[in-house]
Amino acid sequence: MPQTMKRSYDAVLFDLLSALIDSWSLWDDMAGDTHLGRKWRMHYLDATRHVSGYRPYLSLVSDSAEAVGISRAQANGLGTRWNELTPWPEAPTLISRLASKAKIGVVTNCSEELGCKCAKRLGTQFDVVMTAERAGYYKPDSRIYLDAISEIGLVPERILYVAGSPIDVGGAAAVGMSVYWHNRIGLIDTVARSLAIETSATLDGVWDLVV
Repeated sequence: MPQTMKRSYDAVLFDLLSALIDSWSLWDDMAGDTHLGRKWRMHYLDATRHVSGYRPYLSLVSDSAEAVGISRAQANGLGTRWNELTPWPEAPTLISRLASKAKIGVVTNCSEELGCKCAKRLGTQFDVVMTAERAGYYKPDSRIYLDAISEIGLVPERILYVAGSPIDVGGAAAVGMSVYWHNRIGLIDTVARSLAIETSATLDGVWDLVV
């Protein structure tokens, strides 16, 4: 991992469904087994690398469920259980504090409806909520990050990106943003770790990098 140094940024963009929200627990519960839930989630994350343009989010999720042995009917429950998603414990306070110091936004691989609904659970107004549906592309396609960067009105070097998955680390770093990897569940990926300026199981280090 690169040596962490004191930096400051004018904006922070976050992955929503892993970095700020505990979506892992819901997927595991829907699968009925942690191992199967993680397998489903990782298959979906890999699928986002290969899909051409935006496909309906819940359809992509259901395709990945079916591929790992979970019924589409079972996976379709994700939309109806969306309100069960909760922020990581430190996330709402961090977002509130950051909003007084920097621009904040999210870049999320889901529909406009579900992304905006989930962003509101943090309790603070974001300057940018960029969804895959609005951008027309899923992360790690560079265009969804670039759309968020353009909307927030800064050059990539002045933005810290907080990723929640290894794929997201690589995508954000490729467009020139410094990346903090919030690796809450302890995924092993040496490439992502090497690209991130800091890797942590919590969000606690983000504040110190910004202010």
